[in-house]
Parts: sequence; structure tokens; C-alpha cells
Amino acid sequence: MLASLTALFMDGGAAAAQRLQVDWGVQAIPSLTETNVVPGDRSLGELRIVQPMGMLDAATLGDRLRLVATLDFEKYTIAHGELAPGDWGEGFEDRRHPHTLVHQLMLVGPDLFGRWLRPVRVFAAAGKGFVPFGSDDPMSRPVVRYPVNHHLSQILERAVGLAGIRAGPITLEGALFDGDEPVSPGSWPATGRFGDSWATRLTLAPVTGLEAQASYAFVHSPENRPGAGPDDAKTSVSARWQRSRWYGLVEWAHSRTAGGAFVFRSVLAEGEVAVAGQHPYLRFEQSDRPEEERLFASPFRTRRPLFENAILGITRWKVLTAGDAMEVWSHWRVRLAPYVEASYLGIARIGGGVFDPQIQYGRTRGYQLSVGARLVAGMRMPRAGRYDRDVIQKMEMP
Repeated sequence: MLASLTALFMDGGAAAAQRLQVDWGVQAIPSLTETNVVPGDRSLGELRIVQPMGMLDAATLGDRLRLVATLDFEKYTIAHGELAPGDWGEGFEDRRHPHTLVHQLMLVGPDLFGRWLRPVRVFAAAGKGFVPFGSDDPMSRPVVRYPVNHHLSQILERAVGLAGIRAGPITLEGALFDGDEPVSPGSWPATGRFGDSWATRLTLAPVTGLEAQASYAFVHSPENRPGAGPDDAKTSVSARWQRSRWYGLVEWAHSRTAGGAFVFRSVLAEGEVAVAGQHPYLRFEQSDRPEEERLFASPFRTRRPLFENAILGITRWKVLTAGDAMEVWSHWRVRLAPYVEASYLGIARIGGGVFDPQIQYGRTRGYQLSVGARLVAGMRMPRAGRYDRDVIQKMEMP
């Protein structure tokens, strides 16, 4: 016993003596987008800088302690949202909302006990970040256009405390967090609500490159910051493959609002392959979206705050997106990858309600075209929301 304690002390002292290891990254995507799926039966084009990010990853104590920080500058570059028919959330419709300036600020213990609990590993994290639920942040995936199912398949920018355990190929995580969504790009979680929501995720990684997860979350009053709104019960199942030049993801998501008064479903599949500097990719999704009362002054915004349930109907969006990113420069940790992307969109009204896409858009089928360039320096966008050691140390897409 004395020998074991002495070895543990020496091991801890050696870890503490290790130098601080820091990595960083920045990215931005100048993007020109045009679509004919716009309220009022018209076309619209916009040039914006999307996904402008600054990232910091610092580790010490032999990787027993880690700081993961991400700043998102969309409050300055897309203050009125990014043109994206079908996208929704946080008071935006048919535009992807800007994320908060502090996108992620997490203190992480990715392997708390080191070799002393082998083969079991225990990890924990706390701060503002991603809840262990669903699939990866779309910013770390190949397709530039955000999926319609973003608010069905991820829960982010919350005050969250989580713990997890990994034994061989199996990882189990649990978390407490605040249910409220951000109300503006500068808002912080309502810390007084911390712990009113919870989530758990089970992940299986049977072979190198393959990962499957099933997760469940109870989210209290996400649309009403004081906590007086209806609750969400969310389920997600997905499988992810990433090995060599191949990447693929399939997922299914299901959300029940107000005890099942409204049900939203999503299925999505996407893939990418890297061939001689080209990165062609493809995504198909079918996702449901709540339709809420829009402001007279802006057909892209919905009424906030919500004092009662204001869902006017549900639409089902089918979106097929194809694109190619061409890596024209990759040197000294700087990457330039121009891309072209096209989406075909189909919209249908389901489950009744007064909202009619034919009246809103003047059509039920349309397109979205985008051209731009992904600019990256330093490390690439990490797989946000994964805080165990084996994943956090592999933070690059192919």
C-alpha cells in the first residue's frame, strides 16, 4: 500500500511538472448564397462571412486538466442570421441564427485517474458548452449549410456539468444543465435554472473508425427563459464512420414537446471522401419544423418571448445537398478550400395547422446555391461536445 501511494504521488508530481501545452485555431467562411425559397415568393442572395471562430485548447498535468474554449463572432458577421431555408431556432425562421460569442468554455478532466483505474477511464467537464446528446456540431462536419434538424439533434451553449466513464469500447455520460436557449448572441445561460434539465448518452465504438450513440434528454422550458414554457423530451440515435479519407454519418432524432402535443422527427445521412485534393460530399435529410407566428416587420423572425405555445403548424423539409471543397492551399497549418454547394428543397405541411408553405413561399420546391471558401489556420474545428480523452485528442475532420 505504501509503495502504491508513493508511486501515485511521484506520478502526480511528474505530471504537474509537465509544461503547459497549448493549441489554437481560427476559421471563417466567406459565402455567397442564393435561394428562391423566401417568404413572399421571391429570390434572395446574400454575401456573408459565416462560422467565424477562434479556438483554444490548453492541457496540463499530463492531460489530466484541459481548457477547451471557442469564440464565435457571428454576432458581428450574421447579426440578422444566415440565409438558410428550413433552418429555425432562437427566434429565427429560414435563417440560421448567430451563436453566442462564448460558444464553448469548458474545464475538462479527460482522464481523471490516469493508469490507476485501467482499463476504466473516468472524465468530467463543467462550464458553458455542449450537452452529451446527439450528433456532432454541424460546424465540424463537411457540409457548410446547416441541417434543418440542428435543434433536434444537438443541445449546446448551456451551463453544463457532466461526468462519464469509458470501459473498452463503451462510454456512458450523464449531465445536468439549464434548459433555456440563448435569447441573443451576447446572452449567458440562466444559471438560476441550472439542473432543471438532464441528459444521458451511451456510445459504442466496436472497431477503429466506427462509433454509434443513443441519447436522451429532458429539456425544461427551452423556449421560455423564465421557465414557464412547455418541456421537450428528446431522443437521438446515430452512427458515425471516419477512417482514412472516408467520413459518413447517419442519424435519427425525435422530439416531443408539451407532453407529446407536438412531435418532430428527423432522419439524416451524409458522407464525404477525400480524393486528390477534392472533398466531394453529399447529405440528405428529412426533418420536421415547428411553424410559429412571424413578425410583421420581418418574415424571418418569430415573436419572442413566448408567453404561450404559439405553434401554428408543422412542416416537413426534405433537403438534398451536394458539394465539393477543393483544397488549393495547405501549408504551415494554413488551409484554403474553396467550395461550391447546391441544395434541392421540398416542403410539405403535416399534421394540420394554419401554416401553408405554398402561401408563405409561393412554392413547395426550390433551390439553394452557395459558393465560398473555408479559411482555416491552426487546428481545425473540434468535435464539440465530446470531452473524453480518446476523442478530444483526435479533433480533425478528414
